[in-house]
Amino acid sequence: MFYLLILLLQMKLIRKIFDLNEEIKDRQELGFIPTMGGLHKGHESLIKRSKKKCKKTIVSIFVNPRQFNRTNDYKNYPRNINKDLKFLKKLKVDYVFIPTVNQIYHNKKLKKFKLKKNEKVLCAKYRKGHFEGVLDVMNRLINIILPEYIFMGNKDFQQLFLVKKYLEKIYATKFVTCKTIRNNNKVALSSRNYLLNKRSIDKAGFIAKQLIKLKIKINYNKENSNLLINDLRKKLSKKFDIKIEYLEARNIHNLKKNITTKKYKLFIAYYIDDVRLIDNF
Repeated sequence: MFYLLILLLQMKLIRKIFDLNEEIKDRQELGFIPTMGGLHKGHESLIKRSKKKCKKTIVSIFVNPRQFNRTNDYKNYPRNINKDLKFLKKLKVDYVFIPTVNQIYHNKKLKKFKLKKNEKVLCAKYRKGHFEGVLDVMNRLINIILPEYIFMGNKDFQQLFLVKKYLEKIYATKFVTCKTIRNNNKVALSSRNYLLNKRSIDKAGFIAKQLIKLKIKINYNKENSNLLINDLRKKLSKKFDIKIEYLEARNIHNLKKNITTKKYKLFIAYYIDDVRLIDNF
């Protein structure tokens, strides 16, 4: 309790929507970073970008149950609220919003989202209902906070793509895309990394480096991209005995497989020690 009181002297910790509305009546130049906790240097980069661009910055911490398609994944998601608050205090965040599930989902009138058939690719193909849950909670958070800017990382590219596609036309909020932050071994920083041991992180680093090399090869030989991708997929699966859910090249404009004339990314989702990791290059 004493620890939280000290924090409150430095930043406002808000748990209820009514209190939030009282605190942020003037929403001009308000930057928002939505998180599920498990904060790391990737989140730090989003916060610093917001603080540079906006007068005030608000961070939400809410583990959204509706975007998990596996019960164990939701239960095991890394949570350490005291560590997160200490992290945010050091960054001098203005507001931290930590709502309950009831606070977020009390409004029954908000629009429901359903992905089109041609949008059910990559994570949407393998995580049934995941992005519907993401769009739902993002819609609710934006409706509550009404920020001028939202800062989101490029690592969850498909999530960013869909959120911008569905929600940018509803709100006046501007979405700011921020680069993926990686460790020295090229592993994209993620809250799920806390669930891995050093050996598994090293494996993820090797995989990341192989994907960087693969993209260079594809840049010189796009016509044979599928053969190059399938070859690496087999090698990685055999070498590390991991389950690769998908490894695909898709363009960044509509996430279709036409990469010959458009800018593209390599997308991967795989499991190490039953922890699902995603990345793109």
